[in-house]
Amino acid sequence: MKIKALIAASACVALLAGCTNNPYTGERQAGKAGVYGGTGAVAGAVIGAATSSKKDRAKGALIGAAVGGAAGGGYGYYVDRQEQRLRQELTGTGVQVVRNGDNLQLVMPGNITFASSSADISSSFYPTLNSLVKVFKEFDQNGIDIVGHTDSTGSLELNMRLSQDRASSVASYLTNQGVSGARISSRGVGPSQPIASNNTPEGRAQNRRVEINLRPL
Repeated sequence: MKIKALIAASACVALLAGCTNNPYTGERQAGKAGVYGGTGAVAGAVIGAATSSKKDRAKGALIGAAVGGAAGGGYGYYVDRQEQRLRQELTGTGVQVVRNGDNLQLVMPGNITFASSSADISSSFYPTLNSLVKVFKEFDQNGIDIVGHTDSTGSLELNMRLSQDRASSVASYLTNQGVSGARISSRGVGPSQPIASNNTPEGRAQNRRVEINLRPL
């Protein structure tokens, strides 16, 4: 019973540490870092207790909770800050920032990144890419997976090549601007992963895109 109480207390401490004030209501609320920290604390406490001798289980639970909470909360806080910076830099550019757990995704529509049927980056998109370079250098604990997509118009061979070339163009630009190539991968998937119907001009426009997926290294 004592162990369960320690685990619960550890999770509460981690959650409280990650709380912030809601700017609209003034109330305290758990941020993503607090949620990750609480989850990590629980997992760490359980493992710490399970791997300790019977008389040291309470001590093991506390140590495990501390380590797990720091690891979970630390990366959650890191992603919180990175997401905030990306949204600041990309406001008004047409690039979408999508958060899914520990992963961030940047969706870049084809109409603002490349000319039609071309893998040459539009000159008007360079300032946006330069903003990404700045954030990627500031937050350097992510792998950067670049994926090119097309609509279904034209041959599969052409679309696969075009999607790969576009992803490679973005990857080359980032590395040429000083982002470590060891963090970057690029691939093209052609029309195989549509996010809208290819039966309408609006749907095809949504499917023509480049996505950058940021994941923990």
